Amino acid sequence: MNSLTVDQFPERYAAAVFAKDVDALLGLYDDGVRLFDLWGVWSYEGAPAWRQAVADWFASLGAQRVGVGFDDVSIIGGDDLATVNAIITYRDLSPDGTEEGSMQNRLTWVLKNTDDKWKIIHEHTSAPVDFDTSTVMLHRG
Repeated sequence: MNSLTVDQFPERYAAAVFAKDVDALLGLYDDGVRLFDLWGVWSYEGAPAWRQAVADWFASLGAQRVGVGFDDVSIIGGDDLATVNAIITYRDLSPDGTEEGSMQNRLTWVLKNTDDKWKIIHEHTSAPVDFDTSTVMLHRG
């Protein structure tokens, strides 16, 4: 993969997810990445653990695809470190492209520039919890 600029990461992430391309998606991450994902586990430690989770996710989709969109993107950084935060929307798409559902998460990436290559070294996704019902809110209201 050619060296990417930080502002290209959302587009590349979305393309890799839509294509269900594990290698392209993992190419965005550092080998020592630490992820705090919203689903199922407290953290994924290192690229091999994340690779397995991504492979399982993509395999579970069958013929369906996931469209990814980013809103309210903010990028702050310097020569060696950068942060990206955004609202990310995942859209469940049928084989004919019909949207069958969606959810939103809050996303933060920390990227590190090593040897002129930016890689995600930390990812954190979250969603707020409703105080009254204790349910996770997966759509901005």
